[in-house]
Amino acid sequence: MSTDENNNEKEALNPEHDTQESEKSAPEPTQNLNAAGESAKNAAGNILNTFLELKESNPKVFFGIIGGVVLGLVLLFSGGGSDAKLPIHQSKPVIVGQSYVLKSANAYDQNATIRLVAVPGSMAAYDDTEENDREGGCKHILQGTPVKVVQSQDAYGKKDVFVEVEMQSGECEGKKGWALAVNLQ
Repeated sequence: MSTDENNNEKEALNPEHDTQESEKSAPEPTQNLNAAGESAKNAAGNILNTFLELKESNPKVFFGIIGGVVLGLVLLFSGGGSDAKLPIHQSKPVIVGQSYVLKSANAYDQNATIRLVAVPGSMAAYDDTEENDREGGCKHILQGTPVKVVQSQDAYGKKDVFVEVEMQSGECEGKKGWALAVNLQ
């Protein structure tokens, strides 16, 4: 009998021998992951070492690369956007002699009042934090009060920003004061 025939007989007689050898020769999946992780660490370490060596050998290139990365990040985060415009309140043209109702464009509270002043444009000049400033003199008018426009005044490059109104009802009937035109509806 030849040596090849002898080996074939052993393999035919002992099938477990083949599976044991194939299991020993195939690496386990965790070994593959560990090897891949080690090679990635080595590659990253090599790149970092090369980069740091560049700092020593050619600092202009080193700092140029850093500046380029920073500039790229700035452009990435500041770029984009849209050309969408914010909505702007469009006030309706005010007609002198027309009747309107006082309604604040910014108030959600139905009990909110609208400030009337003696001189157009003097809205910010008043500090009405004191309680006595809120009472009497028809300075704070409830929303929903009917008024009639007496005259209007342009301001800030816009037409009819301030309007002089006359009260049509209530305890302030017949009294006049200036308000913002956006507070008329």
